[in-house]
Amino acid sequence: MSYLKEFTKGLVKENPTLVTLLGMCPTLAITTMASNAIGMGAAATFVLICSNVAISLLKKFIPKQVRLPSYIVVIAGFVTLISLILQAFVPAVYDALGIYLPLITVNCIILGRAEMFASKNNVAASALDGAGMGIGFTLALLAVGSIREILGSGTWFGLPLIPEAAQEAIKPMTIFVLPAGGFFVLGCVIALVNKIANRKPPEATGCAACPNRESCISVEKAESTVENTKKEENK
Repeated sequence: MSYLKEFTKGLVKENPTLVTLLGMCPTLAITTMASNAIGMGAAATFVLICSNVAISLLKKFIPKQVRLPSYIVVIAGFVTLISLILQAFVPAVYDALGIYLPLITVNCIILGRAEMFASKNNVAASALDGAGMGIGFTLALLAVGSIREILGSGTWFGLPLIPEAAQEAIKPMTIFVLPAGGFFVLGCVIALVNKIANRKPPEATGCAACPNRESCISVEKAESTVENTKKEENK
């Protein structure tokens, strides 16, 4: 197993937001500012790493019949922990994330990595998988949040980018901090990432592109042989 590959796959190739299209709700809701994106990304990364490690350690002790409820309990414990930490030390970020912070518990990215990866792999690989997916999620949020804040508010991380002398002439496009602007920016970023990753559609179409082509040909040959046999018998 390549530990480097487990870490880097979540950055672009299997980015949870821009490629697998998971975690869309917080991506669109809290990316009106870049600082909110960093806060949500850091919280989700913490929960991803900790829950992946815990589930990888406990996988042999969790009955298959109750694995999903057990995973949710583990994830909820770490979400509660990070919520308390943010509330105590970074209350501004805690208030900005609002209801979307506790909703990390049911984030498809975290539960999906627990079910598909952490429950089947060792602790080191699970930790790196969680770190890679978390950083990929954070980068996606930061990209969308930065574009929306710069175009929609004229600031970046709360710092004004438009000089005072030009503020009358240059007005921010407030549509970018609205839901419609969020969908537009997210779509553009997804398209750009797919272009960079060279995720091209198959060149061939129809039967030539079908992965079951060989089996279909075998069935057609068998049916043809049966028909020929029947014709010979009728003669």
